Amino acid sequence: MILRRKRLPPELKERFEGFRAAVEPLEEAKAALPPAVPTTRLPGRPLAEVLLEYEVGLDRTAERMNAWRAPEVQGEWDACWAGLREARAMAERLRTQAPDLGGFEGLIGVLGDLLAPLEAFEIAAERFRSLRR
Repeated sequence: MILRRKRLPPELKERFEGFRAAVEPLEEAKAALPPAVPTTRLPGRPLAEVLLEYEVGLDRTAERMNAWRAPEVQGEWDACWAGLREARAMAERLRTQAPDLGGFEGLIGVLGDLLAPLEAFEIAAERFRSLRR
């Protein structure tokens, strides 16, 4: 028995590559946040600094979004775009208004809130996987 590996239809292959290119700076943006959390040895990076890095990564992702826009994934694309906008607005508010987060637990909660809208990208990746034949 020969098993054939499922592949994306040719018309979606380029779109998937565009998706992967968009996710690259997104992953860098997400990786910018954990260093804000203090540890037993380090005080943690200033929140404003990591938020600025995060925002830059989100902006770079937004610049690459049109490369993967296609009818087959339009709903997922829309959700990702909305998630980017929400995460970007939240980060900018936090950076410019600098609210009191209430300590360690508040910081962890805010970082989780910043990441939550970006879960749409996981759903989009799953949609691409489901389109393989």
